Amino acid sequence: MLACVGLLVFACNRSPTSADKAAEVSAKVAQVAAAVTGQDAPLADEAEAGKYLGFDTHTYPGDAKMLAWKNAPNAPYRWVGYYLPAAPCHKGTSWTGKRQTLADMGWGMAVVYVGQQTWNRTPHTLTPVQLARLKKRGETCNADFLRADQGATEGLDAIRKTETEGFPKGSVIFLDLERTERMPALMRDYYKGWVATVLTDGRYRPGIYVHSHNAQTVYDDVKGLFMAARVTEEPRFWVASARDFSPDKAATEVGHDFAGMWQGVIDVVRKVADIALPIDINVSNWPSPSDVTE
Repeated sequence: MLACVGLLVFACNRSPTSADKAAEVSAKVAQVAAAVTGQDAPLADEAEAGKYLGFDTHTYPGDAKMLAWKNAPNAPYRWVGYYLPAAPCHKGTSWTGKRQTLADMGWGMAVVYVGQQTWNRTPHTLTPVQLARLKKRGETCNADFLRADQGATEGLDAIRKTETEGFPKGSVIFLDLERTERMPALMRDYYKGWVATVLTDGRYRPGIYVHSHNAQTVYDDVKGLFMAARVTEEPRFWVASARDFSPDKAATEVGHDFAGMWQGVIDVVRKVADIALPIDINVSNWPSPSDVTE
């Protein structure tokens, strides 16, 4: 059984759907075909314009493995998810300080900030005393923290962490929003507070990672905030769905015209240069999704 990796933490706590199974079968077929032809990399041919393969994994694999995956013959992956040590829901620091190392290797990057989640709970509006009790217990990742001012606080945290890691001004920070069966008003308040704070600060641009199930609602809210801030470019959206994924498809084929990235294979092990890693597989319009100059 694979450890829970990548952005879709909820996948470790649910039964696979038929779409998930279909995506995994498709990936296994590609891997077998690659083995027959003697290739280490199971997914290649990302060179078409606007179709750049990337992967994300919870823990930094190490410099040697990242270099080997980048330089292998027929290496399929152009970019990687870069996890900030987020105050709320990603305490790990394994990626910290690796931006320049990865840039020197030639990796593109997508900066990820794992924010508060619903965890499919109904969040409660807590009093200041109740919030203080939660914090006193050392909790930082809790559906009951979902509210606008917490979004603003964590937007500032994302800005500080991105700047500390040395990402250039204007880079896109992707707020990770895991799938929720219902979209509570408090969750909307939270991510709108986060996005508005990053927009107002101006050093970086807010982007969103979101499941297809919730994508339209979140896009409509975020696009409205961009328009209110008179920011004319489209917000970058990274949409997750295992349904009908193929690495040769465009991101918009996930089913949303606003999608610039598509995560379609989740929690699998792939081998490049005889090195296996647990990853999620993505296709992007950009070779470095957080780089607005791409």
